[in-house]
Amino acid sequence: MPNRSVDTLFQLVKSLEKSEKRNFKLYVTRNTSAEQLKVIELFDALDKLTEYDEANLLKKTPGIKKQQLSNLKAHLYKLILSSLLLIRDEQNIDIQLHEQLGFARILYNKGLYLQALKLLDKLKDLARQHNQVSFLMQAIFFEKKIEALHITRSSDYRAATLVKESEEVASRIDRINRSSNLSLLLYDWYIRHGHARNKKDEAELEAFFEKHLPEKSEQGRGFYEQLYRSQSYCWYAFIRQDFLMYYRYTSKWVEIFQKHPEMIKVETLQYIKGIHNLLSAHFDLRNEEGFSKTLHLFEELEKSEVVQTNDNNRIQAFVYLQLARINHHFLKGTFTEGLKLIPYLEEKLGEYHLQLDRHRVLVFYYKIACLYFGSGDNERAIDYLQKIINWKVDLRTDLQCYARLLHLIAHYELGNTEILEYLIKSVYRFMAKMNSLSPVEEEMFRFLRNSLALSAGSEKAAFAHLLEKIKAYENDPRETRTFAYLDVISWLESKVEGVPVQEVIRRKSENGKKKRG
Repeated sequence: MPNRSVDTLFQLVKSLEKSEKRNFKLYVTRNTSAEQLKVIELFDALDKLTEYDEANLLKKTPGIKKQQLSNLKAHLYKLILSSLLLIRDEQNIDIQLHEQLGFARILYNKGLYLQALKLLDKLKDLARQHNQVSFLMQAIFFEKKIEALHITRSSDYRAATLVKESEEVASRIDRINRSSNLSLLLYDWYIRHGHARNKKDEAELEAFFEKHLPEKSEQGRGFYEQLYRSQSYCWYAFIRQDFLMYYRYTSKWVEIFQKHPEMIKVETLQYIKGIHNLLSAHFDLRNEEGFSKTLHLFEELEKSEVVQTNDNNRIQAFVYLQLARINHHFLKGTFTEGLKLIPYLEEKLGEYHLQLDRHRVLVFYYKIACLYFGSGDNERAIDYLQKIINWKVDLRTDLQCYARLLHLIAHYELGNTEILEYLIKSVYRFMAKMNSLSPVEEEMFRFLRNSLALSAGSEKAAFAHLLEKIKAYENDPRETRTFAYLDVISWLESKVEGVPVQEVIRRKSENGKKKRG
């Protein structure tokens, strides 16, 4: 389990690049008071720590007394943020607009009302170009204040124009707010519960979706209205595992950015997330050709300046790109080759452990476990599955369930009969408690219980019988979740044929290419 420090100052210091640290030192040393020297001493000590330990920190900073530490930490935190603000980010439209708003305020306070209004007009044009409606509303409110308090004679019918602008922007903000609320609530549903597990879940989800979905007449055609509406349908389809619908709306998500390329710099993470979800849609539909093309698009984006010059963009691109590369090996059945990704992945998980959320780390552990399982290394698969099982978090009950199921199967493959009976009962109870047992999983548990009493030489026939039963559910939409997390059919086919599971999947991939060709 990664160490997740709760000290915010330590996290901030550890997030700084070398150039940012150098800039901070230059910023602070402009004022060489005794307090500033203590701040630098504290900064250097924090920078050298590998994990936050207050006792160790005080030991390394003899010039700082314990009673001074809290105030100095707060002061250092503020100074770091101030120094970072001085490194102007020309690509960040939020910072540019905020700066222009500040300049307009300064001009107004100097009594230069017309100059302030002129600057606000330019600000509004820039905000419209980049769909920044919240800044647009702030500028309009500021203009209304100036016009209400001063006789500017800036233009005829100024009041009527501002009122109309204000109403239009307020209406647009309301539409964006409704769509973004629905998108966020659906994403939260997925993070907490995973996919819909039964008809009851689906009915509740559909009712929730219909209740919060804005009317067509209220949806609007602006960039953000389209984006959040596509996201809402995307999450709705994904939770229901309607993969064709999921593909349709993830495609729209990416297309919106391709129609508004100027917004890629403004909402880079939204674009990255869209490509990630499009890759997931191709993966769920087993469309290797579409997956490969989208992966190439993502790899080119990951190299771009807009990603590499922003820590957040770079880290999230790393997360989604590595997941995509692992999934590509799953699609092709090249599990052993995929193991080459793990050392780099482990290194980066350690480097980014302060920035990565628990959900992402859990997904990586499951993906790595699947790579080892698919390549035949069940012991290493168990190591990573235990990281998930032993990590007590309230996220992704579906991932917790399938980690336990794969953990059980890996022990079965290793022939660990002495603990299988206990594991079968334990995993079954856990999944039943989570209301996560599907007909396919019931069949698997029934087989595993009976397998303990199978005579030597009868296993192959038993696997063939189970394969026949489970294949009947292959196109059942209620079983999509099971097959998405665990390719049970390929595993059973490998047991029947007596070949590695990755060979079965690789053969299916090649046959799929021939059919499409």
